Amino acid sequence: MTKPLIRAEDGADARAIREVTEAAFAVAQHSAGTEGAIVDALRAADALTVSLVAVIDGEVVGHVAFSPVTIDGAQIGWLGLGPLSVRPDLHRQGIGTALVQEGLERVRALGGKGCVLVGDPGYYRRFGFVPDPAMRVAGVPAEYVMRLPLDGALAAGEVAFHEGFKAS
Repeated sequence: MTKPLIRAEDGADARAIREVTEAAFAVAQHSAGTEGAIVDALRAADALTVSLVAVIDGEVVGHVAFSPVTIDGAQIGWLGLGPLSVRPDLHRQGIGTALVQEGLERVRALGGKGCVLVGDPGYYRRFGFVPDPAMRVAGVPAEYVMRLPLDGALAAGEVAFHEGFKAS
């Protein structure tokens, strides 16, 4: 496989991102089927702090989004990671890993204090994310709420993702 180019999303990528996201989550075990709408809503609200695409031979094959979160109602410089999507026929080839690694580097460069996500611990531990019962997301089992402090400081409390996550 050709190594993907990881770059910032541009205006021409929106449709391809939606298609890749919908395809990726159509085969995901735990999906509400709203992930494509979430990315569109985050973009419309100008809430995509970092939005990267993976491109192979000029085609968008993956995407990752980072957007602001609040913890106990306050914005303290933490971002939510997700959705992360890779075209299903290209799973397990390192594209998602490359997107997350580059995204975390960019979040650090922007001065992000940390990242939180709801996801598979088996996948996200490789990046340093760990479940933390002190970080809670309503209705989500604690083992799937994972955090990664980027400045050494831990955060604790009720995490609220951007309103875009309520899109359907």
